[in-house]
Amino acid sequence: MDIDHQQMVQLLPLLPMLAELGRTQHITETAELLGVPQSTVSRALARASAVVGTDLLIREGRGVRLTPAAKALLPYIEAALTEFRTGLDVVRHESQVVRGRIAVAFQHTFGEATLPLLISAFRSRHPQTEFDLSQGARDACLARLASGEADLSLTAPVAAASRSIGSATLYHEPLRLVVHHEHRLARRHSANVADIRRDPFVALGPGYGMRSLTDALFREAGFRPRVAFESQDSHTVRGLVSAGLGVSILPPGGSASGRRLTPNSGDLGWVEVPLESGLAYREIGLAWRQRRPGQDPEPEQVRLFRELVLGEGPGLLAGLVSSRSQVR
Repeated sequence: MDIDHQQMVQLLPLLPMLAELGRTQHITETAELLGVPQSTVSRALARASAVVGTDLLIREGRGVRLTPAAKALLPYIEAALTEFRTGLDVVRHESQVVRGRIAVAFQHTFGEATLPLLISAFRSRHPQTEFDLSQGARDACLARLASGEADLSLTAPVAAASRSIGSATLYHEPLRLVVHHEHRLARRHSANVADIRRDPFVALGPGYGMRSLTDALFREAGFRPRVAFESQDSHTVRGLVSAGLGVSILPPGGSASGRRLTPNSGDLGWVEVPLESGLAYREIGLAWRQRRPGQDPEPEQVRLFRELVLGEGPGLLAGLVSSRSQVR
C-alpha cells in the first residue's frame, strides 16, 4: 500500500531505531545503545511493521533476524539518515560561520571601494557575519595583525611573508602625479618625478604605505622633495593640492569633479598625470597570522573570508582596478 503523510509522520521517528536493530540484530543491545527501555524498542518495532504493512523482524531466541522486507528497506533507511546527518553538519557549519566576527585592519585608501566590494561578496553568502574594521597607516595595520587585534590586514606594499605572517598579492595599481588644474604639468600626457623637483610636496606621514613608495621614487630620481605638508589621509592631500598648496603622488581615486581640466572660474580642482617610472605602482595584498602547532586554529569565518579574497578577490576587483587606472 502507499504510505500517506500521517503514516510517514509515524514512521520517521522510528528510523534510527530500525537502523540500529539492523546492525545489532538484538533488541536488548539496541535498547542499551540507544539508552531506552527494551519495551520501547519492541513497541517501536511493532508500530513500524504496522505502518509498513509487513513484519520487519523475526524473533530467534534472544535475537532477531531481518525479514526480506526489512533487508530491502534498510539501505534506504541508512541513506536517509546519512543525508540527514550531512544536512545537520551543513547547518551547524553555516551557523558557526554566520555568528562569527572578522577583524580587518586596512589602509584608508581601501575604504572607498576595495574592502567594501570584498565584504559585500562574502556577506552575500554569509549575511550575518560581522566585521570589525580598523583603518590607519600601514605600520599600524600590520602591528594590529601581529598583536592579534586583527585577523587580516589589507595593505600596500604587501607585507613580507615570514614564519609568523602569511601574505599574498591581490593586484597592482599605478601611482599618479597629482597637481592643481592650472599647474604647468596639468596638460602633460606623462611626467617624470624630476619635473617636480622644485615644487612643494604634500606627503602622507611616516608609517603610511604611500610614504615608503614615494620615498623610493624620490631616491630613484636622486633628490629629496620639499615637503610642505604631511597628512594622514589621501582626501586631505588632494584637497591641499586642489587649493594650489603643492603637488603629490597618489594612487588613482577621488571624486570625478577633481579631474576637471577646465573648472569654472574660482573652482578648486586637481589633475592626475601618469608617471614615467618603473616604480610608479603599488602592490596591494592581504596578510594573515600563521598558526603554529599547538595554537588555536584559524576561526572558520576568517579562513572562508581569506580564501574568498585570495581566490575570487582579483577577479572581483579587476573592474575597479581598470576604471581607477584610466586617466580622465
